[in-house]
Amino acid sequence: MALLFTLQSRRSATIAELAAALEVSERTMLRDVAALQAAGVPLWTEQGRGGGVRLVDGWRTRLDGLTSREAVAIFAMGVPRALAELGLGTAVSSAHAKVSATLPAPLREQAQHLAQRFHVDAPGWFRKEDDAEHLADVAGAVWEQRRSLVSYRRADTTVERLLDPLGLVLKAGVWYLVARCDDETDKDTIRTYRVSRIQAVADTEERFDRPTGFDLTSWWAHSSARFERTMQRVQVRVRLSRLGTRFLGSVLDPHLAAAALADAGPPDADGWVDVELGMEDPTIAAEQLLGLGAEIEIRDPPAVRAAFADIARRMVDRHR
Repeated sequence: MALLFTLQSRRSATIAELAAALEVSERTMLRDVAALQAAGVPLWTEQGRGGGVRLVDGWRTRLDGLTSREAVAIFAMGVPRALAELGLGTAVSSAHAKVSATLPAPLREQAQHLAQRFHVDAPGWFRKEDDAEHLADVAGAVWEQRRSLVSYRRADTTVERLLDPLGLVLKAGVWYLVARCDDETDKDTIRTYRVSRIQAVADTEERFDRPTGFDLTSWWAHSSARFERTMQRVQVRVRLSRLGTRFLGSVLDPHLAAAALADAGPPDADGWVDVELGMEDPTIAAEQLLGLGAEIEIRDPPAVRAAFADIARRMVDRHR
């Protein structure tokens, strides 16, 4: 693509000039020219003194027909930390430079100007990043479809799993490996593994075939929804004051809080509203909701109400 863009801007150049511009050998450049011709790009090659490579007059690829919004999307992405962790930071920087060099000057200036005003920082506040020590090894196994023997930490034990690494997902600053497990208990089951818990990765030098029809994005969406349902086993009915509704998202997942408030009933005369929350466990629910203090009343179920009251009682006794 860089060669094609260069030829579009220069129209004609020698092999030596193209090799120097793209920082490759002349042998590599000859192979790339042949690859473009094989792909149907109308290139003329002329031998001898003054010869070189040129595009047929009037022919252009549509790849440089970027709109201002598309250009902004490319440059605003910068070099995401995630790609840098995968070893692709240099590649992104190089791609930016090559695309920038081929854009018309007004569009290039507009894209770079706007990109300085937007930045994406995905992880949440006050969260320590995972030490994904073996991320590069895992990424290599995913890319090359190599079966890997992985040592994985679970609670206080470490287990070994023979995995077919299918993909990597970055969720809220945490890397997850999606892999097919091939041991006696989990044979052919696709599971999720937190990369920071991987203690060692051994390459078996054995390639594997990906499951027919497997799509990482779709699988992750279904898996995430299933996980969220398992984490909402207890339905908790509460009353919240105006201040309680404002700060609900600070003690619970913001998306969970927003969805619950969207389904809440109308406020009463004092501004309190009835809200229903899907929570993981009565004790955990009481501990989380305690952060709202006097701005919440637990209505149901009795187990959560009792746990909430017990924690509050012990706090009062400790501070007398």
